[in-house]
Amino acid sequence: MVDIAEEQIKVEVAYALANKQKVVVLNMPKGSSVFDAAIASKLDKEFEGINWDTAKMGIFGKLVPKPKERVLEEGERVEIYRPLIADPKEVRKRRAEKAKLAKQTESPD
Repeated sequence: MVDIAEEQIKVEVAYALANKQKVVVLNMPKGSSVFDAAIASKLDKEFEGINWDTAKMGIFGKLVPKPKERVLEEGERVEIYRPLIADPKEVRKRRAEKAKLAKQTESPD
């Protein structure tokens, strides 16, 4: 019989800045959470500014609302998300207003 405490799964933890990114491959005990893998990655030692208490995390691009509770499965990739500098809704709104203004000021042919 295999002891469940000794079973391991392989997962990846990823973090990226505009000019630098890193993916760490880890063997974690089965039953580990998203948060456990993020801590085990030690990416906060390489990337300044990661705050484990406030960092948003996801799996394959999908936000995980409770990373301390979400149990990982074999082969999953944990992603640590940076805080947004600008609200995407506001950026889209400004872009649409700029395009509308440009269209209004175009001279007819």
